[in-house]
Amino acid sequence: METARVLVAADKFKGSLTAVQVAERVTAGLRRVVPGVRVETLPVADGGDGTVAAAVAAGFERREARVTGPLGDPVTAAYAVRGSTAVVEMAEASGLQHLPDGVFAPLTATTYGSGELLRAALEEGATTIVFGVGGSATTDGGAGMLAALGARFLDADGKPVGPGGGPLANLAEADLSGLDPRLADIDLVLASDVDNPLTGPKGAPEVYGRQKGASEEDIAVLDAALAHYASILGPDTAALPGAGAAGGIGYGALVALGARFRPGIEVMLDVLGFAPALARATLVITGEGSLDEQTLHGKAPAGVAAAARAAGIEVVAVCGRLALPPEALEKAGIRRAYALAELEPDPAVSMAQAGPLLERAAESIARDFLLR
Repeated sequence: METARVLVAADKFKGSLTAVQVAERVTAGLRRVVPGVRVETLPVADGGDGTVAAAVAAGFERREARVTGPLGDPVTAAYAVRGSTAVVEMAEASGLQHLPDGVFAPLTATTYGSGELLRAALEEGATTIVFGVGGSATTDGGAGMLAALGARFLDADGKPVGPGGGPLANLAEADLSGLDPRLADIDLVLASDVDNPLTGPKGAPEVYGRQKGASEEDIAVLDAALAHYASILGPDTAALPGAGAAGGIGYGALVALGARFRPGIEVMLDVLGFAPALARATLVITGEGSLDEQTLHGKAPAGVAAAARAAGIEVVAVCGRLALPPEALEKAGIRRAYALAELEPDPAVSMAQAGPLLERAAESIARDFLLR
């Protein structure tokens, strides 16, 4: 017990607790049972919403910029900087959180603000930019982002096409010659937990369009428009892994900005300094709001567990809802999962009381793994 060193490396519980709050609650629960336990916290993210917050918690400096939101209105977006590395989260500028309740714009929502956010990072002198993509309100193939960085997208009359993915059906010319020249000298890392292509049955409109308010007709329009867009930017590029991330912003970053795609959690573990923290630990606690099939495909807990297992360190998980059988957890490298739903079966109450419930779950972990 005296030598136990716990690393809490969990993602947010979406809608309930930030990753920082998860770490705080778990720590409080552990120390209620084992007051002297050594706990190190490293909130993590997989490139989606919460990525900047995780970077700031790891020692990056928070910056803010006033940029264009997905509906064209100004929004305040955060990014993070440490030395020559910047962490930019597209959801900060172009995410669903910037849409009023019940308001969607599947055909016209723009990533222009994400381009402005990248430009802000360039102004900071960043030579490495980790571009976390996910949680977008947009399906424009990154055209808005590229326009903010100096590209021009013109129709047959030589006029700029409108914002969003729908108007790309009218695209006649893509002029990338005006892209910010500083982009040629940076390492742009596309950090995403999805590797979907841009179009088709597994493409951005079909797989993610509905959560952004797209009807079946909208999805067909967007898929055709993005296919046309890709045919102009480069043949055979729509199938690139990661091109479909965040409404196709991955495509724009890969094809026009020379980004390299890496699984988001791998990138973030590197950036956050996970390896040295892991070397100091004897037990790792990871988690997220829902441990389910998606978790196994590039989400933060799976990445944390894989790294810890490779280092021979035991891993347990906390979650709001557990939808994985024990054999799936074991295969992922998670010894046991503690779900808030086991303590409070009503989902609404569980979400509202997530903090105290998480402390109780952490108490159980302490009894099961620190007092043995």
